Amino acid sequence: MSTHFDNLANHLLVALPSLTDSAFARSVALICQHDDNGAMGVVVNQPSEYTLGEVLLQMEIDTGDERLRAVPVLNGGPVHTGRGFVIHDDARDWDSSLAVGQGLYLTTSRDILEAMARGDGPRNALVTLGCAGWGAGQLEQELAEDSWLTVPADPVVLFDAPLDERWQLAASRIGVDLFRLAGYSGHA
Repeated sequence: MSTHFDNLANHLLVALPSLTDSAFARSVALICQHDDNGAMGVVVNQPSEYTLGEVLLQMEIDTGDERLRAVPVLNGGPVHTGRGFVIHDDARDWDSSLAVGQGLYLTTSRDILEAMARGDGPRNALVTLGCAGWGAGQLEQELAEDSWLTVPADPVVLFDAPLDERWQLAASRIGVDLFRLAGYSGHA
């Protein structure tokens, strides 16, 4: 028996105000892979307690770029929290990459961080620790329960917008003002 669903890879999931799970409340997640077995993505608007400089130091990767060292690393989700994920727009052949769609890639290999440290990395990139995962049918169920909005991926939301503006900005791309929805209880 085949289950029909729209492939949501290269889409943003925008948490509706009714979604109160602490890992996903007011979150925006880029779906990187979605098939009959489930979905995988990374949250792109929740800062972690780490900077990229701290992560590079722990990995023994040197950089003289103070701006790069100050970049916040994001909480990508509650799965594989010790593993790094880089969302970027660079089509080079990195050691371990997945094409998300329309010029977006997910890379998990050290070579991209080394390139970033020496000033030869992607023009646009964000680094997360951890990812989000949904089992077969789980994401579809959450969508049916009105936990998420789906929005086509948008480089401005991913790479340019301040972290605290990404939630509302992503929803506005499809004409939704999250602050006007019933059930919105203010800022967390």
